[in-house]
Amino acid sequence: LRQLLPCPSHCPRDPGSSPWRDACVCACGRHTNPSVMLTEYLGKESFFGDETPLPLWAGYAIVLGFGAFFSLVTTAMVYLDKRYNNTEHTSEFFNTAGRSVKTGLTASVIVSQWTWAATLLQSSNVAWNYGVSGPFWYASGATIQVLLFGILAIEVKRRARTAHTVCEMVLARWGKPAHITFIIFCFLTNIIVTSMLLLGGAATV
Repeated sequence: LRQLLPCPSHCPRDPGSSPWRDACVCACGRHTNPSVMLTEYLGKESFFGDETPLPLWAGYAIVLGFGAFFSLVTTAMVYLDKRYNNTEHTSEFFNTAGRSVKTGLTASVIVSQWTWAATLLQSSNVAWNYGVSGPFWYASGATIQVLLFGILAIEVKRRARTAHTVCEMVLARWGKPAHITFIIFCFLTNIIVTSMLLLGGAATV
């Protein structure tokens, strides 16, 4: 979807470079590898001008309001389940969902956890730059790891039925040094993912 347009005559090129804009390296650096984006949108971070689509208070209201709403709904469901079904809600039950999650719900959880802020924002970005093929190939590159994770989840459920985290399996298989190493890596990963989700949500709101 990229256009091959001649570099402007006023923009000097390096000796031996192609006269076409996609291949040439202009001295001003403004015509190197451009996309088909309209010129009035080049270099801009928002298509709404200087004003954001929502005011600041609306963004806080959406984030805090939805958070409070889902917290109250979850608390009410847990209370009703405990009162009418006599379910004992312990930390074990909370971490493992009672170990009663079936295959369909497991598959939906894998897909929903894969479709996070980076996936939604980057797929929209490549769709803008490359058209329909952008999000298709972006998703195709991640389907392999999702399929492998599904197979791994099935094997983990078969072989380590009482495990809660991946660090527990590392401790049982490789010992304390590997366990501490994986704890550090998992902790840093959680920090990075949480930061990415907050930044992605802030960018969209």
